[in-house]
Amino acid sequence: MIPPAWIRRSPLGHPLALLLPLTAALFIASLSIGASGVSLAGVWADWHSGAGGMAWVIFTEIRLPRALLGLLVGGALGMAGAALQGMLRNPLAEPAVIGVSPCAALGAVIVFYSGWASSLALAVPLGGIAGALIAVALLFALAGRSVGVLTLILAGIALSSFAGAATSLALSLSPNPYALAEIVFWMMGSLADRTLDQVYLAAPFIGVGAALLLSAGPALDALSLGEDTAQSLGFPVRRVGARVVVGTALAVGASVAVTGAIGFVGLVVPHLLRPLVGHQPRRLLLPSFAGGACLVLAADTAVRLGGPGPELKLGVVTALLGAPFFLGLVLATRRRLA
Repeated sequence: MIPPAWIRRSPLGHPLALLLPLTAALFIASLSIGASGVSLAGVWADWHSGAGGMAWVIFTEIRLPRALLGLLVGGALGMAGAALQGMLRNPLAEPAVIGVSPCAALGAVIVFYSGWASSLALAVPLGGIAGALIAVALLFALAGRSVGVLTLILAGIALSSFAGAATSLALSLSPNPYALAEIVFWMMGSLADRTLDQVYLAAPFIGVGAALLLSAGPALDALSLGEDTAQSLGFPVRRVGARVVVGTALAVGASVAVTGAIGFVGLVVPHLLRPLVGHQPRRLLLPSFAGGACLVLAADTAVRLGGPGPELKLGVVTALLGAPFFLGLVLATRRRLA
């Protein structure tokens, strides 16, 4: 599909010229909206006076971490989905396909189950990141030296199945109903009640992971022509696969570790943007980061506008949006192959 003329004339040659202002607007909206009714003008006045009153506390302790995590986590999920779809040459690929998300969730669940979460504030995100890193080690151990597309997918399916079964086992054996409820709510995914400490913990992992994915961009373009062609052009396919997998593990593992499971972002966003940038995976990476941030920030802002009562979990909202899209994508693919 050829992008519309107004997009081709944009200063950057792709939708970043539109997505970056939209991301900034949604980030400001996330900082402005909350149950307390505190406005940014009130926050500015509070900060300027040096009083450090309630408005400033609400801004720094509640809204700012939530907005920053929406930006970072959404961007990480979107970019990882675009990179995996390019590497695996599969439009249905997303971060969970290599087992990183389920293993990160399992690491956090183990922390809940063991009781470490009550003794250390950052125990849950640390457990999630450890689970993601262990997943990478197991992935390469299962795949062996030949990190091919099919081998990675099969190893990822094995890891996902094991992590899902182990998580279900922990839930079924949990002796404490309160801990069980806490695990279930955390697994639904949310940006609420997060702190700047969790932002500081996740941001370096997401940054390094995103840098690895961006560095693989030229090789992903070559891989779209086939592994043999990429190899003949001088791109080591195994190293490229390892770079994408490790980058995805760091970015997505850190995201899941601090927010829980937020599904479908890595699947939906690249598909929405691909017709606008063409079918070069490298050109899709940065727009997918911005698009993922937009989607998560918009969904998280929407759950705060639902009126009184408990908020909907962010992972539930993205699943409600993503599942119909996924079904439509499968049906469209089926009609195209028929």
